[in-house]
Amino acid sequence: MGQTISIGATQHMELFKAKLGSHLKLCEGQGLKVDLEESPAGKFTFLSCHIAGETQRGSSNEHTQILLRQQLAEIISDVILNHWEDVLLKDMIRENYYYFGDEEKKLIFDYSLRHINREGKEAQNTLYWLSRKNQINQKIIDFLNYNNRIIVDGFIRFRLKEYLAELRDATEKAVDEFLMEREYREFIQLLQYFVEVQEPRMEIVHLYISESGSFRLFDDKMQPVRSDYMDGFFLDMLENEMNYEDLLISALITIAPRRINIHQVCNNSYTTTLETIRSVFTDRVSECPGCSLCTKKP
Repeated sequence: MGQTISIGATQHMELFKAKLGSHLKLCEGQGLKVDLEESPAGKFTFLSCHIAGETQRGSSNEHTQILLRQQLAEIISDVILNHWEDVLLKDMIRENYYYFGDEEKKLIFDYSLRHINREGKEAQNTLYWLSRKNQINQKIIDFLNYNNRIIVDGFIRFRLKEYLAELRDATEKAVDEFLMEREYREFIQLLQYFVEVQEPRMEIVHLYISESGSFRLFDDKMQPVRSDYMDGFFLDMLENEMNYEDLLISALITIAPRRINIHQVCNNSYTTTLETIRSVFTDRVSECPGCSLCTKKP
């Protein structure tokens, strides 16, 4: 007598049915012929997969049962990761971070996908994604070795606790990232306001950062900016524990030049600072195409 395995779920049943149909059709040549029967049961829908017979010579009953469990595990794990996961993440965000607005929740959801390696078209080719899929796949096979019925909703809740913990961790990291970016945007807006209300003290400032990481500011005649512009900032740095990059941004905001020309930068540690300068001063910032200052050694 052929074995019957039933899959029950509250959602994605049309997807399960379509995938089962296509996967099991391909397996007929390996001795697996399965009849599908759909039946409702309250809020659940069940798909019964019944091994109808052996279509290839010598195929054993044990072989076809193993093949059926493998195919069902492959389909269920695929649906969980590629479709059910979105619902799980959104439910976690809605329940735990209800105080955010709809647009903020959407951003947190997008960040969560990034943290579980599901961002971009190549997501399914990452080692992390494949590892997650293999772990879920094996847990389903282990379960089906002793059970002829699997209810996906309950299986996720009670048998995939490590997986759910990974999703919760991803949402927590996403919220942290979202809050940091929001604080950064508010900080940039504040600096932009300071620049707008500040009377420009110089027409142009040339910013040069050496390979060693030190910066220098030059005026329109390519002379170092006068010390009376900078002395106060060095005092602030000593009194308020400002770092070198904070000093640079503070100096530029106080001078509020109409134009900032950035010369060739050989030190990658200033990338974030330069992005901040470009964000604050927007169209006032330009890049030098190359001059004697750009090739100057520190």
